[in-house]
Amino acid sequence: MDSSQPRTAAAAAPVRPGPFWRRAGRTALPLLAMTASSLPLLSSALDLCWQQLPPLPDKVGFAGSFAGTSGKALIVAGGANFPDKMPWEGGVKIWHDEVFVLEHPEGPWKAGFKLPLRSGYGISVTADDSVVCIGGSDASGHLTNVFRLQWRQGKLLCQDLPPLPLALANACGALVGRSVYVAGGTDTPDASRALKKFLRLDLSNPTPQWEELTPWPGPARMLATAAAVDGSFFVVGGADLAPGPAGQPLRTYLKDGYRFTPGQGWRRVADMPNPVVAAPSPAPVINGCGFLVIGGDDGSLVDFQPRSQHPGFPKRVLHYDASRDQWSIAGETPAPRATLPTARWNGLHVIPSGEARPGVRSPEVWALSTR
Repeated sequence: MDSSQPRTAAAAAPVRPGPFWRRAGRTALPLLAMTASSLPLLSSALDLCWQQLPPLPDKVGFAGSFAGTSGKALIVAGGANFPDKMPWEGGVKIWHDEVFVLEHPEGPWKAGFKLPLRSGYGISVTADDSVVCIGGSDASGHLTNVFRLQWRQGKLLCQDLPPLPLALANACGALVGRSVYVAGGTDTPDASRALKKFLRLDLSNPTPQWEELTPWPGPARMLATAAAVDGSFFVVGGADLAPGPAGQPLRTYLKDGYRFTPGQGWRRVADMPNPVVAAPSPAPVINGCGFLVIGGDDGSLVDFQPRSQHPGFPKRVLHYDASRDQWSIAGETPAPRATLPTARWNGLHVIPSGEARPGVRSPEVWALSTR
């Protein structure tokens, strides 16, 4: 990924958007059994159905956007890309402030709206019929900004919320009840250490303020996946950082996970079968008792060369059952992505844009439902 930390980078043929609402098919469990034969895992009973929504009106697409819903509309905002040349060709990353609004699944996207600043790689959750956007970065560094976006009668409204107590990007977060929880991340673009920070903003408080809570018992991490299930906050995977021989940050890909329950604290949960970094987050919640970790980067191709022929991220979809503390293979995604948000809209889990390959964005917007 082309975040501010060490990364792989590659190009590929342009991703061509498919027809709107094109069904990509359902997962065949016998096929899963063969592709995962080396893993001591069972196939999930979930039936994943993938569809495409209208692509974002941008030829490149974005990584690290904010997304959520307000006023019955889907909102995707900000993010960064390489509009002129790929990073390994000397391309410059550009942050964006465009906001796109989709009021109906058939489109079109409405454009012409702006964020308060060009930014991306923050956290976004839907709360109180608004999209709460937290931290992130711009071309100058990491940010403390927190604000909410609201869609009201064809207008985009923006309201400031209390800023973070520290600059923060590449973190993960989710909404439990009316409290936003934030975990991990980095505080500067050139950080050689990931953060072990755990923060909460209680939106039910008339004057909410950020609180720093006791963090999880495992390693620090960035680009982890968060989820909110059964009144608890989960953080799984991500990457820890350590200084390399020349001081450059080196990643350790993680597969451990932790559950925080208010009033009870933290406990470790079952490890994922493989490390996952920068999967769509917050993770889609399934049947109220589990969540999905979709695609992301498992680190297996971190040194792949030539970069221009990188085959893309893993397609595997993992299902965590919180009631059993158990992982299984739910299927595959037709469009593996990394460094992107999710949003729940019209009964679908929407996964907009993101990195199709390290350094390469896609304007496609995919949606998932289960049967």
